[in-house]
Amino acid sequence: MRIRVLRAGWAIGLLLCILGASGQAGASLPEPLQQAMRAEGLPASAVGLWVKRVGDPAPMLQHNAGSLFNPASTIKLATTLAALSELGPSHVWTTEIHATAPVREGVLRGDLVLRGTGDPAMVSEEHWRMLGALRRTGLQRIEGNVYLDTSHFYLPVEDPGAFDGQPLRAYNQPPHALIVNANALRFHVMPDAEGDRIRVAADPPLAGLQIVNNLRAVQGECGGWQRGIRYAVENDAAGARVTFDGNYPANCGDYQLLRTAIPAETYNREIFRLHWSQWGGELTGDVRYGILPLDNGPPLLAHDSRPLGDIIRVANKWSTNVVARHLALTVGAARHDPPATVEKAREGLYEVLAGLGVEVGGMIIDNGSGLSRHARITPEQLGQVLQAGWDSPWRPEFVSSLAIAGLDGTMRRRFGNGPETGRMHLKSGHLNQVSAVAGYVRNRSNEDVMVVLLVNHPNAHLGAGRRLQEAVLRWVHDL
Repeated sequence: MRIRVLRAGWAIGLLLCILGASGQAGASLPEPLQQAMRAEGLPASAVGLWVKRVGDPAPMLQHNAGSLFNPASTIKLATTLAALSELGPSHVWTTEIHATAPVREGVLRGDLVLRGTGDPAMVSEEHWRMLGALRRTGLQRIEGNVYLDTSHFYLPVEDPGAFDGQPLRAYNQPPHALIVNANALRFHVMPDAEGDRIRVAADPPLAGLQIVNNLRAVQGECGGWQRGIRYAVENDAAGARVTFDGNYPANCGDYQLLRTAIPAETYNREIFRLHWSQWGGELTGDVRYGILPLDNGPPLLAHDSRPLGDIIRVANKWSTNVVARHLALTVGAARHDPPATVEKAREGLYEVLAGLGVEVGGMIIDNGSGLSRHARITPEQLGQVLQAGWDSPWRPEFVSSLAIAGLDGTMRRRFGNGPETGRMHLKSGHLNQVSAVAGYVRNRSNEDVMVVLLVNHPNAHLGAGRRLQEAVLRWVHDL
């Protein structure tokens, strides 16, 4: 297999990257970019840059382009392009619902089984619609149990707080073959009409979730961290207790806080109960986890996700980690058969990228999302991903999945009300000590230019990396 040869040559690839980097480190940069690096206190070794006009035979600017950097979320460009190339923009994830006995007069005297394949865009509305469609098959009462079959993914138990000690953040949630809402809850914080009391409500309103509201209404500034809200969770046998504390500026109006509170297994049980009851369905048994035998016959219902061409916009424009991880796992399962595993995902991504002409030697994609201290790629390799995306028959879908400067996604608040607005399709990346951006710029000469900027430095995430990004992108735009 080709990829095993590539992986076996990892050390050689790394050596070539290092040698390539040493040859480029002394290359001169345009004076405006040198000034920007000096102004931010960034040494030349901390910055990797690759710039190439579409259609040119060679890059117009390279700096440490062969050195390995942590790319943060810009690695999603590689993941989403590989998924688009392997699966196609019309690919859908199907959730099957099976019955272990015939449904007669609306009653199932047996078990119901939901088999997930990792739909990365299953949200409350889709889940509710799916159970509505199930209800319309004529099923009303389930006299057995409901089993949730997640065997399409075979993944190790993962601590969502392992990366940065923030287990309640939605961006840290691990993959799950039947995930809904990325396992997140949206808490609505709402002052009452008189402004002397603060209400808190959860969406979806899952059973067993207790909200302890100790928020105090005050008058004050609206720009504080989480508007002064302190959020804590305790889980025990009785369920989850979410506590809100702090002084909330009632004059600032409503606020939404996206957080997690309960494990995905509990979340999925309770959201099934909630939505099934909302459609008038009855359940006398329990909701459990179990594996459905593969010879059980056709499903009662097959629910298709939104197409991949839509879903990659969620991964790239809004940098949604769990969506990117599901894409990587799906590529792995497509190339190496289910169940999807982390190792199959990595191998699958390397194989697809190599087939697109990307040099994968030395590259470490890890989980596909960029939420990693181990991921590595060179600016040149990421530039090759951009080139492959431009050359792809799915170029429109790939480019349009990126955030547009000054208009939407993670770039909506950058380059607004200036000549650059709307002329850059970019993927940004941000971790402690990492700042990155890559994508396509339509310059003032109406040329399309591919740009990769990776900065790894203790000050990269403290503003230095972002300000250098703006200097580089404006320089490219003004060419």
